[in-house]
Amino acid sequence: MDRAPGLLRPRRTLAAAGVAALVLSFLAAGNAAAADVNNARNAGFESGLGNWTCSAGSGTTVSSPVHGGTAALKASPAGQDYAQCAQTVAVKPNSTYTLSAWVQGGYTYLGATGTGTTDVSTWTPDSTSWKQLSTTFTTGASTTSVTVYLHGWYGQAAYYADDVSVFGPDGGGGGDPAPTVPAAPAGLAVSSTTSSSVSLAWNAVSGATGYNVYRGGTKVAAVTGASATVTGLSPSTSYSFQVTATNAAGESTKSATVTATTAATGGGGTGGLPRHAVTGYWQNFNNGATVQRISDVPSQYDIIAVAFADATGTPGAVTFNLDSSGLGGYSVDQFKADIRAKQAAGKKVVVSVGGQNGTVSVNDSSSAANFANSLYSLMQSYGFDGVDIDLENGLNPTYMSQALRQLSTKAGSSLIITMAPQTIDMQSTSNGYFQTALNVKDILTVVNTQYYNSGSMLGCDGKVYSQGSVDFLTALACIQLQGGLSPSQVGLGVPASPSGAGSGYVSPTVVNNALDCLAKGTGCGTFKPSKTYPDLRGAMTWSTNWDAASGNAWSNAVGPHVHALP
Repeated sequence: MDRAPGLLRPRRTLAAAGVAALVLSFLAAGNAAAADVNNARNAGFESGLGNWTCSAGSGTTVSSPVHGGTAALKASPAGQDYAQCAQTVAVKPNSTYTLSAWVQGGYTYLGATGTGTTDVSTWTPDSTSWKQLSTTFTTGASTTSVTVYLHGWYGQAAYYADDVSVFGPDGGGGGDPAPTVPAAPAGLAVSSTTSSSVSLAWNAVSGATGYNVYRGGTKVAAVTGASATVTGLSPSTSYSFQVTATNAAGESTKSATVTATTAATGGGGTGGLPRHAVTGYWQNFNNGATVQRISDVPSQYDIIAVAFADATGTPGAVTFNLDSSGLGGYSVDQFKADIRAKQAAGKKVVVSVGGQNGTVSVNDSSSAANFANSLYSLMQSYGFDGVDIDLENGLNPTYMSQALRQLSTKAGSSLIITMAPQTIDMQSTSNGYFQTALNVKDILTVVNTQYYNSGSMLGCDGKVYSQGSVDFLTALACIQLQGGLSPSQVGLGVPASPSGAGSGYVSPTVVNNALDCLAKGTGCGTFKPSKTYPDLRGAMTWSTNWDAASGNAWSNAVGPHVHALP
């Protein structure tokens, strides 16, 4: 969330080398000699990420879209990581090679370093269909290996890559060996359950490109990573599961069997919220928007997220300091009284951790405990109903999940947990934010993704959509709806006015159309979801203050519409 009016999160400009690559004329490689080979290993990602290393866990393999074979690379930039996937390739000295790859999706770069002469790169902006990138390089007199790489760009959509080629004289590394049937997965275990789902995890298998999940002997899912969530289950019911590993050579035998019993009741903490709810961020600072007290927030808002709690000198711990002077002398006692009054009216007030400038690190068990303990102390002191996670500098899903469960143990079933990830954070279930949401699905209230300050992104149909449209809101929310969150845990986050964000503002009419599209199948743009989600939670805005600065035009239009959804 932006603390300053109209502030767009800093974004780096395209690298000079990448821009220069646009004007490089491709060198004519000529007809390849008979001995030329593709020196890249696992060039089509048919063996998962074998031979490839991806930064910050940004890469995975997918079965669709693919250019050739049955698999392709998908890599998702996040925060300051631009999802670089690379491998070291054996080459011959004083030789010319043609480097190429087929790419699709967000901004994609292809290049080679360590050539011993001039390193090369080329790139392309967003592409909705497969496009071949190609360049050439010549090795130095003593060069026997080079590093070839692919990467995306900051704040852009995930990219896909397939059929990488480093074509030229055989450097001695050889081509890909024929795959063999992988071994059966080991270590299958139940990682979490809800009333309608079971999450499983197992050890990755060398040479596997995918895994099949079986429930009671029947195949129910096919995934590329070593985890899966099986949904559509009945409460208080015992199920048995096995998994197999697959690649181009075939399918392994089944793993050992594990059993899991679903919970008696489902859903995250709702604490008496209405079926459809509106969330608004209240600014504990003056950045040019209307200064408010909690009592000034309109009644259309069901959840008020107080922005923000701040980090302390203790790892993971947070505190809250009311900006009394910046808010015209608003006292702590009156602030607490206003919270109690809102709660008496059926509203929920949570404290938000993070924001654009907020950095809270929960990276181990100790900091997770500090996070939970400090938040519970704030809840007791101020009367907050729970916490909002708005960490825009990344989070560790293992320890943030641990921290939220510890907080839930302390606070009980009435705890409200909301999240406000950036759009890029919810592009894939492999992202830390999405993993965290799924990890705590049974105690999670709602994820209100920030559909702004993002640029173009991929929708659940694999197409690229520009922000500021019905299609952008619906096609991106669809990713969460198909990725394992309950519809009641999905909300649309938008700016209350053009001043509330650097880009991505949409009128209340567009927000309402998107809500109708998802909940009722009406009001859609070119994208229409395959099913409707009448339990969709609702909408969120940054902020109640910017809304007030525009005469509460957003809440007056969106609030009644949300509450009237089916």
